[in-house]
Amino acid sequence: MAALRSLGRRFLLWCAHEHNDFRIPEISSLAKLFQIELEWIERNEKKPYILVDVESEDDIRKLMSRTMLIRSAYELWGRAKSLEELHSQLKVLPKEFLDRYSGEDKSFRIRIETFCKHLSAKQKIDKIETLNYLPMKGQVQLDDPNVSLAMLEFYGLDPNSIPELPYDLFFGRWVCDGQRHKINKLHLKERKFIGNTSMDAQLSLIMANQALATDNMLIYDPFVGSGSLLVAAAYFGAYVFGTDIDYIMLHGKAKPTRVTQKQRAVDECVAANLSQYNLSSRYLDVIVADSSLPIWRRNFYVDAIVTDPPYGIREATERIGTTKSYTISEEHAKTHIPSKVVYRLNEMYHDLLNFAAFNLKIGGRLVYWFPVFLATYTEESVPKHPCLDLFSNSEQTLAKHASRRLITMVKTREPKEKEMHTANVPLHISLFPKQFVHGFEERRLNKSETRQRNQREQS
Repeated sequence: MAALRSLGRRFLLWCAHEHNDFRIPEISSLAKLFQIELEWIERNEKKPYILVDVESEDDIRKLMSRTMLIRSAYELWGRAKSLEELHSQLKVLPKEFLDRYSGEDKSFRIRIETFCKHLSAKQKIDKIETLNYLPMKGQVQLDDPNVSLAMLEFYGLDPNSIPELPYDLFFGRWVCDGQRHKINKLHLKERKFIGNTSMDAQLSLIMANQALATDNMLIYDPFVGSGSLLVAAAYFGAYVFGTDIDYIMLHGKAKPTRVTQKQRAVDECVAANLSQYNLSSRYLDVIVADSSLPIWRRNFYVDAIVTDPPYGIREATERIGTTKSYTISEEHAKTHIPSKVVYRLNEMYHDLLNFAAFNLKIGGRLVYWFPVFLATYTEESVPKHPCLDLFSNSEQTLAKHASRRLITMVKTREPKEKEMHTANVPLHISLFPKQFVHGFEERRLNKSETRQRNQREQS
């Protein structure tokens, strides 16, 4: 009876099996963006499906109009542990419910989709034939039918131990697909201007979703690089701008990243990336500036900050400074290029959170990557600020000994004057560059010792 009461309100979200840790934050963010009341029925980061209850199909369509991590959404008609049980559920569906989709004027098709097991065409047809009791009166139409039904089977997560029968079966009506085609549309392979650390299209779009990027928002990236995050935010309608201390990179003079490219084109720059996707109207500008010395007024507010700070691995962490004591004459001041010193990671994230606390609007989001060494990471390692609440913390593995975490924080109140420098960032984060490199060296030595030991045993 509970299943019947949820008809038309319960939906199965069939997920892409990648970036699993990012699914719930992305869906939660989009629910916030579209003001959707969403009830989680079942969610497991390891499994390829999520069950939710919403008020209407329109709510699901809104979610799917932005999501990068959900392949398809289905109105759930039945869920069971065996085919017989699933048939039993489908046979008692109310006639008035089925009449919406089974009329003679409704063309239809039925598909079989599996996870972790391949079925032959004959096996799929045999399963479809078992559904011949469904009162579908319209014509079968494989391409673009009025009604698309699907049986989805989950065979577990271990491709080396696939069961004969599925662990879970679902049946429902296809509603719509997500926006994964946009990942290819914005792919870096076709991007005019990229650098060594340009963020890939999928993660950039996920970050824009978690920042709630939408029409006429003002979004800022203080470590803008080649502008990948600006492209994604502008694609969703936001006005974008950024800063970076790397003059050579911002002016498109850095060494080309592509192996086949000998030198950069004269028009390579962040603005060219926005123009490539017809987003120039959303691009404000980028400025050469030091994020440790903010150039913005205290009462200058942005809707969101989306950024990927350098970690000191492929890109240097630098700020303006010197270990020497000297004075620049007035005649040389105009052409003087300031010297730089190391910008420690703990100082960088300290400045980033403090800037966000003062220059984000109330309710605005700070979305940023934070590198961690797994041996020392705990949840207490995540930077904190009394004016910023943690919304989500998702992991992307970089190596066996290191990962980076996508942190989303929400500004909840304006800071008091005494809270100007109250961001709390653990000191040990500044050791990450050395720990990252040392981890690879340690693994190399361990492999070498194992190889030598095996050689001695064999001899």
